Amino acid sequence: MATKPDKTPPKNTRIADNKKAAYNYFFEERFEAGMALEGWEVKALREGKVQLTDGYVVIREGELYLIGCQINPLKTASTHISPDSVRTKKLLLHKEEIRRLIGKVEQKGYTLVPLNLHWKAGKVKCEIALAKGKAEHDKRDTIKDREGKREVERAMKSRNR
Repeated sequence: MATKPDKTPPKNTRIADNKKAAYNYFFEERFEAGMALEGWEVKALREGKVQLTDGYVVIREGELYLIGCQINPLKTASTHISPDSVRTKKLLLHKEEIRRLIGKVEQKGYTLVPLNLHWKAGKVKCEIALAKGKAEHDKRDTIKDREGKREVERAMKSRNR
């Protein structure tokens, strides 16, 4: 009797990262939220068919929603559903955490940004951050720091040879 191959991904593996977030924002606090997903979305996430770069989190009626996260359906998706790749996804957090986030987001300059999607114990989790936007000069500083680190690494590599 043949058994089905195990399709569950390894624990705590990353699905997608929002690389632009670190460039555009300073992170104050990080939270891990569950996600309400449909079956075809989970299958597409296993295949890595997701783009998180344009995603953002909004608060509506005391609940958090992820908007702009694009999950592309697989070609083998079921014929009886019509997948929407930019569907709004509900984020699941405890009420106390949501209340605290709402209070902080209402303060001047704070926003909620999705950082990454990852697997945790067979479930898809979204790491979100309470963040403040960077000014243009802060972004230039980030670029300078990154280039400085690259130069140091190059110098160390050539020195070790």
